[in-house]
Amino acid sequence: MVQQLLDLNLQVFVSREGSPDALLYFGRKTTEQLEFQLYFGHNGYFATLEPTQDNRLMFARESFWWNMNGEREIGKGHLETLALSGTGTKIDSYVVPVMKQWRVYHFHDTSDSAYVKQPHGINDNAYLRPDARNLAAFLYLLRDSYPTSYQKIVKTIRLVAPFFGDFYLRPSPQNKEVIELEWFERGQDIPFKAHVLSDGTLRFMCLATVFLQPEELQPETILVDEPELGLHPYAITVLASLIRTASKQVIVSTQSVELLNEFDAADIIVVDRLEGRSSLRRLNEQELEGWLEDYSLGELWKKNVLGGRPSR
Repeated sequence: MVQQLLDLNLQVFVSREGSPDALLYFGRKTTEQLEFQLYFGHNGYFATLEPTQDNRLMFARESFWWNMNGEREIGKGHLETLALSGTGTKIDSYVVPVMKQWRVYHFHDTSDSAYVKQPHGINDNAYLRPDARNLAAFLYLLRDSYPTSYQKIVKTIRLVAPFFGDFYLRPSPQNKEVIELEWFERGQDIPFKAHVLSDGTLRFMCLATVFLQPEELQPETILVDEPELGLHPYAITVLASLIRTASKQVIVSTQSVELLNEFDAADIIVVDRLEGRSSLRRLNEQELEGWLEDYSLGELWKKNVLGGRPSR
């Protein structure tokens, strides 16, 4: 939502989600406002959104904050953010660029109609899009301009898919402005298209590209939703290694015992549903010290020692 807000697409986002009532907790009769506060050290961004009669979200308040001089309101009653218009202070120059560098990746759709399997504009390569629809165009850029990163991606994919030879990246013979994801099997020279790949292999290609892209192209914060979907257990181990060695902040939501086992208690935030609300808490390493002598984190999760289990 923050990404769409900063792209001046808030109302489009609200419409696609199904109106303000789909975003407000049990609709506007139960929740009159949506408020969020984002903190970056001594700086922050605040916004309060209210539903309108014509099913849009309106800014009831939008402001920047810093602890030296307090809050500076930048407007109210508008439908798209004013955060990009400048405040005459330095606060927005600290906060907005960081917010714009968050990127949430979802690689759930690997159906025949998935965008990543379709032809795409060859020049759409400024960054890897959240659903990897421009994966071929992005890899085409990396191969030509960042060969070291490209080779790391190829070699890492081979770890979990030994049959994989390389990508076959070329403009479409019918239209030089378009490119489609193609690849070779090792030792063969006949290119295959993306629909021949298994769902797990295609998802891992997307994940390897996210974490092994050049550092200057990586977003400041990488957020990935359930990256373990469709992956072989060994691929999950390799994925965990990519996450641990990432140079930027990484936030991953997972329901995978195998992925949890690859991390330490200090890395984990548990989400529980308490009284109808999502409650987030870090694990207490001292309390778990005795348990971890005999059990892994995944085993403790299954034993309901950690929480994070289904609840009413």
